[in-house]
Amino acid sequence: MDDSSSGVGVLDKAAHILDALEAGPMTLAALVSATGLARPTAHRLATALEHHRLVTRDLNGRFVLGPRIAELAVSAGEDKLLAVAGPVLIALRDATKESAQLYRRQGDQRICVGGAERMTGLRDTVPIGAVLTMHAGSAAQILLAWEEPDRMHRGVHGAKFTAVDLAGVRRRGWAQSVGEREAGVASVSAPVRGQGGKVLAAVSISGPIERLTRQPGRLHGPAVMAAAAKISELLAARG
Repeated sequence: MDDSSSGVGVLDKAAHILDALEAGPMTLAALVSATGLARPTAHRLATALEHHRLVTRDLNGRFVLGPRIAELAVSAGEDKLLAVAGPVLIALRDATKESAQLYRRQGDQRICVGGAERMTGLRDTVPIGAVLTMHAGSAAQILLAWEEPDRMHRGVHGAKFTAVDLAGVRRRGWAQSVGEREAGVASVSAPVRGQGGKVLAAVSISGPIERLTRQPGRLHGPAVMAAAAKISELLAARG
């Protein structure tokens, strides 16, 4: 038995599928190629993992890691990003009086991995584990803006924002959306960075346009950027 085998064949095969999907969205054919599994086996296991929300599908029907992965990371308490972000999101919510969220990119989607909800009044609730589009919203803009040019240009295809919009995001350091993902909702986001300045996540606040106005970045851009920078600083301190 090699080191990569547990001796439980079906579990090892399921793990191979999850390992392969860590690289991003895959068609069934790509999954078969990456894992070396027979096509019927790959399909059966991927579908079973989908049932348990460990795998899901993107808008093109490709397999991607599912929201349960993020939920398990939160429960494990071993995720440095989530560990340092929690108090900062609460402080951001208290400073802006709006709901705060933390998003990570996963293939062609983004997942809400952390949040602090507004306590009263109208709010934009995004539950932890929610899978949202990369084609709309200020967090999607942040998660795409600093990608390699070819990947960024692929990402804006079919999106509600353009490469020119993302150039503005890079220049300002924050992104905003007004009714872009959901009618009546506005948001502001900024990047959380890791080693070498790599964008790891997006910090956001969101709420009704009536409160955030049609220029939410002018209102809350500095506060959201400061929160993102604080999380980045705490991450660096943890090594």
